[in-house]
Amino acid sequence: MAAQAVLRSSAPARLLSGSFYIRKGVLASWQHYQSRRPFSNEKVLVELDESTVMKMKNPPVNSLSLDVLTEFSISLEKLEIDRGCRGVILTSAFPKIFSAGLDITEMCGKSAEHYAAFWRAVQEMWLKLYGSNMVTIAAINGSSPAGGCLMAMCCDYRIMADNPKFAIGLNETQLGIVAPFWFKETMVNTVGNRVTEQSLQLGQMYPAPDALKIGLVDKLVTEEKVQSTAVAAMSQWLAVPDHARQITKSIMRKPTIDNLVKHREADINNFVSFITKDSIQKSLQVYMDRLKQKK
Repeated sequence: MAAQAVLRSSAPARLLSGSFYIRKGVLASWQHYQSRRPFSNEKVLVELDESTVMKMKNPPVNSLSLDVLTEFSISLEKLEIDRGCRGVILTSAFPKIFSAGLDITEMCGKSAEHYAAFWRAVQEMWLKLYGSNMVTIAAINGSSPAGGCLMAMCCDYRIMADNPKFAIGLNETQLGIVAPFWFKETMVNTVGNRVTEQSLQLGQMYPAPDALKIGLVDKLVTEEKVQSTAVAAMSQWLAVPDHARQITKSIMRKPTIDNLVKHREADINNFVSFITKDSIQKSLQVYMDRLKQKK
């Protein structure tokens, strides 16, 4: 397999760096890699085959509920400490949708304590994914609004299904919600300040071809080739020595990460204060009622 060939070719460098050291030697290390098994939570499936793949599976649209966010962070942390895992492909278990973003029901009609716990889980997901040492590739096999777009932007490389019906973007303002500063900074780091300013104010969703034009995604392929293209891209990324790539990634992303870490509690308080406003709760309830009517 391509990814395994890269692993074999880079093993000496990894041993020297200590990132794959086991006392019993290279054979034990390789046996450890071969013995890895897939694991699954209720909402997240991790497959270990030619490449490591994390599939979101919260039907019908992979809404990011508190449970999903918690399981996602736990799964990512397991992979992060697995010395046999150097990269992960993030995708959806369902066709036509990557993730519909944050679960609106978690932000409507609940207590302030619940909102705080939910927002902390959103932060934790972002910190783990955006700051991951692994190569992260988003295989976007459907539409990806709001929080789904954020997850995709956190990845090092984004491959999207070439279908104009599929769209991606931070559309929070369309729901009467304001994207927080670290959502904004993630998008600025991805597509630049001017595109971000316009996108966030209008809550724009970009069809796949337009998303490629502005750099929100890196490559478009047919729906049936999204996964295989992600596997091929992973081999290319894994050909780079881990330590050099990881340090470079840290240099680029650390200021953004540090900004949230420094203001994390204030960000939670701001979210709770905002989401508990009567006007915001009414706006969210109207949106939820509309969704129920569509069903």
